[in-house]
Parts: sequence; C-alpha cells; structure tokens
Amino acid sequence: MTRTTGVWGVGPTARYAGLAARFRPLFERIRQGAVQRELERRLPVEQLGWLKEAGFGAVLLPEEVGGAGATIAEFFELLAELAQADSNLPQALRVHFQSVENVLVAPGSNWRDRWIARLAKGETIGSAWTEVNTGAKAGTFATRVVRDGEGWRLNGTKYYTTGSIFADWINVGAVDEADEHVSVHVPTRASGVSIVDDWDGFGQTLTGSGTASFVDVPVAGEEIRPAGETFGYSAAWLQVNHLATLVGIVRAAAEEVAEAVAERQRTYTHGAADRASRDPQVLQVVGRVHSQAYAAGGILQHAVRALQRCRDATLKGEPEASEAANIRAEIEIAQAQTTIASLVLDATTQAFDALGASATLRSKGLDRHWRNARTVSSHNPLIYKERIVGDYAVNRTPPPFQWHIGQA
Repeated sequence: MTRTTGVWGVGPTARYAGLAARFRPLFERIRQGAVQRELERRLPVEQLGWLKEAGFGAVLLPEEVGGAGATIAEFFELLAELAQADSNLPQALRVHFQSVENVLVAPGSNWRDRWIARLAKGETIGSAWTEVNTGAKAGTFATRVVRDGEGWRLNGTKYYTTGSIFADWINVGAVDEADEHVSVHVPTRASGVSIVDDWDGFGQTLTGSGTASFVDVPVAGEEIRPAGETFGYSAAWLQVNHLATLVGIVRAAAEEVAEAVAERQRTYTHGAADRASRDPQVLQVVGRVHSQAYAAGGILQHAVRALQRCRDATLKGEPEASEAANIRAEIEIAQAQTTIASLVLDATTQAFDALGASATLRSKGLDRHWRNARTVSSHNPLIYKERIVGDYAVNRTPPPFQWHIGQA
C-alpha cells in the first residue's frame, strides 16, 4: 500500500512537480513522527529546523537571492502538502510567510533590503499581536514602545503568539508614544523576551501558540514601522494559510482511513462483505471522504488566484485596482473558508464510519484530524465570514481588511 491513496489533481503549474520533489522526502520524514509528537506533546523544534535547512522558509523569495521563486499558487499547494504531513507546522509558519510577502511587495528601501537578506539566510518570524483583558482603550494595545535615550524599549504581554517560540524574530503589535499603532520586530532571544508554551486548545497543540512577555526589551529604531504599511491583502493571505492547512488535514485523514480499511481484517456479522476492503458501504464512505478532500483542494486553488490578482495590482502601483482586487479577494476567500471548513469537518467526522471502535484508540491518532480541523476552523469565526459575504452580496458593503481580537 502506498502513502498516496488520493487523486488530488495536478499541481498548479507545469514546474510544480519538480519544485515539490525537492521537499517531499522531508515532508515524509516529518509525517513519520507526527502522531508520536502529538501524543507526547513534543514541539516540532527539530522538524522546523529541517525545513529551515532545506530553504523552505525562503521558498517565495526570488532565485537570484537564494529562494525558489515559488508562485503564490505553488507556495500554497506546497503548504497543503506540509499540512498533510503535520498540520502544526504550516500554522507555526503562518505569520512568517505573511511577513515574507509583506517584504516582497514593499517598495525598495533599506528596510526591504535588510529583510530580504535576513530571509534569504533562513531567518524566520513569529507573531505577537493579540491581547486579552488589556485595559487599553478600544481599538489599541496596552503593549507600548517608548523612547529610552537614543533607543527604544518595548513592554507588554501577548497571547496566541503562534510560531514565535520557534522563530528568530517576533513581529509585535504595539502603540508608540503618540498612541499610533506600530509594528515592532525584536529578536526572539533579546533581553526581556519570554515565551511560554501554554496553549491549552484541544487541537493544533504543537503550534507554539503561547504567551509572550516583553519587559524593557531593547528595540532598534529601524525595526519600528507604522502598522498601516502592511500589504492590503494581508488578512486574506493569513486566511488562505488556514485553508491550505485544512486541505492538508483532510487529505491526511482520507489517506489514513483508506489505509486502515485496506489493512482491516475484522468486520461485522451484519456487514455487506467478509472484509471491510470489499464492503460497498465502507468503500462508499472512503470515496466520499476522498471526494471532499478533492473538492477542498480545488476550492483552495481557486481562492489562491484571488491573492495573485492582489499581488499583481500592488506591484503595478495601481491603488484603485489594488482596492478592487483586495475587496474581491476578501469575499472570495470568505466564501472558500465557510465551504472548505464544512467539507473538512464533515469528512474528518464521517471517516470513522468506515472503521470500528478500534479506530478511536489514542495511539492511532485519527482523532487529531477532526480536532485540528475544528481548531483551525475556529479562527476568524465562520459566522462572521458568512455575514460579511451576505452583506456584500445584498448591500455591497466592503469587507474589513484587518481586524484585532481581545482588545478592551
């Protein structure tokens, strides 16, 4: 029995197979320990190190600076393949790749050159934006960056700091002395930075989504930028990362249930065949799950094209075209989110109908697919996305491009 039981379609470009071949042995190596890491709650520090060594974090960068020059469509399909191996990893790298895109589409500057060089060396970026019960006034942060002589100091506490515990840098949302929103980059191992792996969710348990504290952290002035300078389709990009993760989850579930059915020796006296692998009702369940995985992957590729249109308009420096592309992308991706989430949650539930109670053993880890899918689908709640799509369809109300949670 081979690992690949699903027919997921050809890659998004003619060269995709060659690009993916560079990383597939590594993805398989990551997959082999995924269940055990889950059972032991062992963070994938080593596995993320392998990805860094292989240049995966720089895959979007141009080849002339050491990247792979992956297109947006190629990148997100690669991300789905990584998620199929271990869905924690693409979420841990989610803000890193958003940051890469932000650098790539930024106008030429010393800041851009500096970050291109860092990313080309394999340096990675985590996130620290969300605050809980901050006591800050509405629409702002309690985390602050203030002058200290010729430099700056950062103080505050952040939650859901996904990926930061693994990263070289942390992108922190704060306010400056004028109460303006700013984006601050600090080295993860700078004095005064503390990150705790205290994420207590039942899924995506190894994403490093813990609490980060910043106590008088020194900040270089050139690493403070207005928050509004983030690229206009940033939120859409982050959401598509979740969609690629969901696609990987459902593909993994589909393949694992097919393998389990093929290997299953026992069946029921009231079953429709002497073996599960010949039972038409069981095969129907397996076929449905594979079909849902196929459909989710197709929707992902369609949503990714909306991001490409945003990037194209941004690079051309066409503000009106950019705004129109960004609005369209937000609506398309919101539609994709509600549909993919429904397909994946249903598939990861129905998969158990093809198996017996032994499939629920924790040692098999099949439950992780539903738990991980449910957790990813709970980000940026579906009810809001459906409302936003409906409001746009009926009233042509533009969608919000950026949002924050946990603010007072």
